[in-house]
Amino acid sequence: MQFIDVTTDGLLRLNETTKPTIENDECLIKVKAIGVNRADILQRAGKYPPPKGESTILGIEVSGEIVECGLDVKSWRVTDRVCCLVAGGGYAEYVKVKAAHLITIPKQYTYQQGAAIAEVFLTAYQCLFTIAAIKPYQKVLIHAGASGVGSAAIQLAKSKDCYVVVTTSNDEKCQACLSLGADQAINYQDTDFVTWAKNNNIQFDIILDVVAGGYIAKNINVAALDANIVILSMLAGRYAEKIDIAKLLQKRISIQATTLRNRNFDYKKRLIDDFIDDFFHLLLDETILPVIDKVYSWHDIELAHQRMMDNINIGKIVLTVD
Repeated sequence: MQFIDVTTDGLLRLNETTKPTIENDECLIKVKAIGVNRADILQRAGKYPPPKGESTILGIEVSGEIVECGLDVKSWRVTDRVCCLVAGGGYAEYVKVKAAHLITIPKQYTYQQGAAIAEVFLTAYQCLFTIAAIKPYQKVLIHAGASGVGSAAIQLAKSKDCYVVVTTSNDEKCQACLSLGADQAINYQDTDFVTWAKNNNIQFDIILDVVAGGYIAKNINVAALDANIVILSMLAGRYAEKIDIAKLLQKRISIQATTLRNRNFDYKKRLIDDFIDDFFHLLLDETILPVIDKVYSWHDIELAHQRMMDNINIGKIVLTVD
């Protein structure tokens, strides 16, 4: 099969390798579309290796058609249209996945839409529901609101009638977030979100942070009593300075960091099952939707990665396998 390989000089090129062999509890997926994620770019740069024992091929999110089922698989069949997260191997014509981690693609959705579901909605659901235990009418701050995870988090938070504020890098992205249901969108290039929160007398119950670095201290300043700050990336760097421990204690703030790729089988199964129970019907009736920024052929993978690195995407960047 063909796959996208990282050359010795760091470029991405199509190459040939053997097709994966599935275990009894797995399915083999013929990949139709691939979701591009920052994890791919980090792994390409040697900064985010796959979990031990997993494929070293890039790619953690795909959609496609089942072409083979393991002997113990009873709930899926060949030709089913599915999407899923994988720990590695997604940038390929075929990928194997645990059957318990598959999600049906709604009939009216394209494969490109399918490739934009799993990572963003499962990550947002994990942060808001599993970790932060979101409640109706809470105040939620989402940094990088126009990102794939941000766009999903807006929709999930609004499904609980929460008051949602986002930060993002330009007015176009602000407008996109507002169109998804955000109540306020802050362009951080010209407005400091701490000053904005102070001027509007708002403190947040839940804060989703992909920035880290200097944002940690700022998040503490705008956090409400018993707030949950969930960190899922570190675009501004791995170190945070001037953390006011007194404010953490006074406000009883919980700061938690999370990843999803290296979670174990049971954790991922529970997360997927819970998300399907709570929100799959909203995907079916299109109350919530995956947001796609741009679709590229996988032959144009360099353009796709560059677009993400330039931070100009609104929603997901998707590759089609052709």
